[in-house]
Amino acid sequence: MTDPAPRTDGTAPASASTEATPRVPAQGPRHTAIPQPLPTDLFADLLVAVLSGHRPVHSMLRHTRGRAYDELAWLAERGPLRTRGARPVVRDIGYFEPRPGAIEAFARIGAGDRLRAMAFRLELGQDLRWRCTAVELGPRPPRPESD
Repeated sequence: MTDPAPRTDGTAPASASTEATPRVPAQGPRHTAIPQPLPTDLFADLLVAVLSGHRPVHSMLRHTRGRAYDELAWLAERGPLRTRGARPVVRDIGYFEPRPGAIEAFARIGAGDRLRAMAFRLELGQDLRWRCTAVELGPRPPRPESD
């Protein structure tokens, strides 16, 4: 079999294999981008899990910096969000950015008909990972000062 003569319009001749292959129309991206949760959402859920006893406090070691881990351990020891009924959930989150790389957040935590407040601060490290640097949970008894 001889090769067909070149076309005068500059296109290559079609071979038998490409003629038999059905052409699929070009389509746009099939998957739309899934919005990523904010660091405030992720940390609020992690903190609630620790403070309710559903996650061990040491799981937050790599997610905290400074005194935040000590505060969290002190709070978790008292189990302030442990309930016998409904599991505590984050109902609402708000935040303020005092400067780039720092977020001060608050969350409303609900368990059944009870509502608690939680505040925490996140700072962006040089490795571009957010870490909790402070955590507080509603009114609490004064912490004894160590000498």
